Amino acid sequence: MQTMAATSTTSASSSPSLFAIWRRHVALCSSPSPPPTSSFSSPNRCPVAGAGAPVLPLGIRGGHLLLPSPLLPAARKTVATAAAAASPPADSSDGGGKAESAGISRTVQLGAMILVWYLLNIYFNIYNKLVLKAVPFPYTITTFQFASGSFFITLMWLLNLHPKPRLSLGQYAKIIPLALVHMMGNVFTNMSLGKVAVSFTHTIKAMEPFFSVLLSVLFLGETPSLLVLASLMPIVGGVVLASMTEVSFNWIGFWSAMASNLTNQSRNVFSKKLLADKEETLDDINLFSIMTVMSFLLSAPLMLSVEGIKFSPSYLQSTGVNLQELCVKAALAGTCFHFYQQVSYSLLARVSPVTHSVANCVKRVVVIVSSVLFFRTPISPINALGTGVALAGVFLYSSK
Repeated sequence: MQTMAATSTTSASSSPSLFAIWRRHVALCSSPSPPPTSSFSSPNRCPVAGAGAPVLPLGIRGGHLLLPSPLLPAARKTVATAAAAASPPADSSDGGGKAESAGISRTVQLGAMILVWYLLNIYFNIYNKLVLKAVPFPYTITTFQFASGSFFITLMWLLNLHPKPRLSLGQYAKIIPLALVHMMGNVFTNMSLGKVAVSFTHTIKAMEPFFSVLLSVLFLGETPSLLVLASLMPIVGGVVLASMTEVSFNWIGFWSAMASNLTNQSRNVFSKKLLADKEETLDDINLFSIMTVMSFLLSAPLMLSVEGIKFSPSYLQSTGVNLQELCVKAALAGTCFHFYQQVSYSLLARVSPVTHSVANCVKRVVVIVSSVLFFRTPISPINALGTGVALAGVFLYSSK
């Protein structure tokens, strides 16, 4: 004990400066504070923690420990981070519920678009067939349909419902051949619908994949796979079987439908080639719109040269046709003609090409069945079998 006391006494005596500093600090904190002479507190006084309680030195520079205030920005950020860490994790079911709700909404929207697409197709084919039976002038009817489409396209651009195309003369020159085959494809379709049943025309038009593959090989250099070639066999066989047993078979109607397949698929192949050009600034909607307007300008002189002005009121009254009823049906057919194609392009922008092809295959089935029921078209079991085999081949081709 004496040794330890001696050691303590020796240590205290060997450090007089540190001991003196500590006593001076205690004396300063215990003495009453003089009135302040300025708005700033003296740096020699002890900081006050509250109620005049002294604060001992903490061994850091300046002898003060500045605690962050909750009112300072940095402190608020620290407090918020700590509160977030301490709070329970948010329920992730809300995000999953929103994603599921968005998925359901998108499915309902696509289903509604497909339903509208099918209904417009059904009404177009029915009204178009009724008009062609009353006035068998396919060039005149085609021109009227392109005029209806041009009217709606002009409204679309004037009301800024879709951006207007800005093309050079060279780009317009590239679209003219597409417009020509587009116009001829619709003329041939109307020629076929005027000669044979709607169901038979669409059975023949089920051969579109055959012409698509053929033209892609010839002009795009694409090589079809064995699966694609295998799917073409039931298409061709089914169309041949249906043609052999068709009650309303007519060679003009048959070859017109085949020519429609050739021209429409030529348009699709060349459109694909045009849209693949990186220098062209065209979307599908504007390309279709420009082709429609050009097709109207090309079909008008062709109509006048081939059929003349046959849609005049005097001529129609001489044939005993109800002029008002005919004009209403023609207007409805032209409106449905334009908007079913517009909905088709809008749907293609929202789904994959395979999904669109499958929906188009189902659409053809719906149109055939509805036309058979509406016009009471007689069909034999072999004819129905051929149509079914051809449509099954189209489904296989679309699902490749």
